[in-house]
Amino acid sequence: MHAPGPQVDDHMAVDVALSVLIGARVPHLLLRDEDGRCAGLVTRAQLAAHRGGSWYSDRTRLRDIPLDRGPFTASMAVLGEAEAAMRVRTLDVSPVIDEHGYALGVLALT
Repeated sequence: MHAPGPQVDDHMAVDVALSVLIGARVPHLLLRDEDGRCAGLVTRAQLAAHRGGSWYSDRTRLRDIPLDRGPFTASMAVLGEAEAAMRVRTLDVSPVIDEHGYALGVLALT
C-alpha cells in the first residue's frame, strides 16, 4: 500500500483537477465527497479522455464523469482477495479505506 497522495473534492472542475494532477506529478487523484470520504479515483488518462469529448465544457465536474466509485479495498481486507478483486475489475490501483470510508492509502498491482 502506498500513501493516498493528493485528494481533491469531487465538485472540482476537470480542468483544475488535471492541472493538480500534472503539477503534483502523480498518476492519480483520490476524490472526496462533501463529508471527506473517498468517492473515487481518477487518472490522467481518464481526465484527458473526458476533456476531449464533444460534450465537454469547462464547467464539467469530476462527479459528473464516469469513474470507478467502488467498492474500494477495506483496510482489513486480505491482500490476496483484494488483489483478485482488482484483477476481476481490471483495476491497477484501488483506494484503501477505513471503516468510515476515509482513504488510508492506495493499493497498486505491480
